[in-house]
Amino acid sequence: MFAAENGLKGDPRLEAISAAIRVVPNFPKKSFMFSRTGIMFQDITTLLLDHKAFKHTIDIFVDRYKDMQISVVAGVEARGFMFGPSIALAIGAKFVPLRKPGKLPGKVISESYELEYGHDRLEMHVDAVEPLERVIIIDDLVATGGTLSAAISLMESQGAEVVECACVIGLPEVKGQHKLKGKPLYVLVEPSGLDEFC
Repeated sequence: MFAAENGLKGDPRLEAISAAIRVVPNFPKKSFMFSRTGIMFQDITTLLLDHKAFKHTIDIFVDRYKDMQISVVAGVEARGFMFGPSIALAIGAKFVPLRKPGKLPGKVISESYELEYGHDRLEMHVDAVEPLERVIIIDDLVATGGTLSAAISLMESQGAEVVECACVIGLPEVKGQHKLKGKPLYVLVEPSGLDEFC
């Protein structure tokens, strides 16, 4: 669900978050899957440069999860790492990085997935989560849902309970799709540059 449809309609923080995200056409490469002009990359580095908008982003997620008894915040490499640790600290949970192949030094489990412009795999240390721990998974953007579905599979393979997936940005195509692998999806804003989307 989008935050504006869940009690935050008209919240000026959402407008500030959306305005702080830069759109970069045809990055990382030209593709016509999502737009007539190619990929409209949603660059959250400009959000991170705006300390007020960045704080609004963290605050909204913290307000949502602080009373849900979350014990794990799992962040998807790499942009999920920018939001996940702050949320985890604020709600008293541990942070678990979900990394690209070959980045973790210990014994790992992995899950393959398809991106909107290729294939990849996520890895996690086998001892990162315990059975029955309550997890939220955070990333910057949901497009096809492949990355989040892989993250859910990793958590569930270790017996953890995924409570929800959370993203800063959600493509309009996911607006009616509120679940991934049966899990709720919470999104703060739609992408900037919507007039370029088909």
